[in-house]
Amino acid sequence: MNAFEPQAGPSDLDDIIAAVRQLQQGGGKLPSERDLAGHLSVKRHQLRKALEVLRHSGDLKPARARRAPTALPRYGEELVRVTNPIEVLELRLIMEPGLARLASLRASSFETARIMDAATTPENAPSGEVDFAFHLAIVAAARNHLAAEFYKMLRQVGVDARVKVARTAAPTCPKRIAQRDGEHRLIAEAISQRDPEAAEAAMRAHLLSVQRQIMERSNAGAFAA
Repeated sequence: MNAFEPQAGPSDLDDIIAAVRQLQQGGGKLPSERDLAGHLSVKRHQLRKALEVLRHSGDLKPARARRAPTALPRYGEELVRVTNPIEVLELRLIMEPGLARLASLRASSFETARIMDAATTPENAPSGEVDFAFHLAIVAAARNHLAAEFYKMLRQVGVDARVKVARTAAPTCPKRIAQRDGEHRLIAEAISQRDPEAAEAAMRAHLLSVQRQIMERSNAGAFAA
């Protein structure tokens, strides 16, 4: 969405929400809050209320936290030092099936569509980034802010070079990527169908598959050594 023509301002909160949804349906990214307020001819405080309603309903991504992108919990370095890939996957197995269950119950149509889109890896796309985007979309749809922050920290520990989960859990082999996408789609379809048992089971099966891959590579490395 490159340019906007000013229009008559909406009269109340519901009208502003409807106007923003109409722009979303046109595709593309919404402009900045300042430009959007000018386009809709509304006060910014009115627009903020409408955007908050859309975020609460899941029809708009949460506002990005104003924090340095490199900021880590102060205990992150210690966690990286003492952990390993298997421990990271064990904790994900505890967390993510439950979050997939919550997502199947709470996801909005906007969030469900985002999960479905992220379930398939586009050609030449970075495998690790696609995988993280898929799982993060599910965590966001679960609507548990504490779990979301903890999950981001867990994944950050997991992809640290010294732990090397990235090397073992982000496949580049086309066959493995196709297998992972198939597992992702089963999870996405269960969430889309509002089936909490199937979503939980599909996520657990997917993570057990990842765990097996890591253990196989770890064992192969031990024999090679």
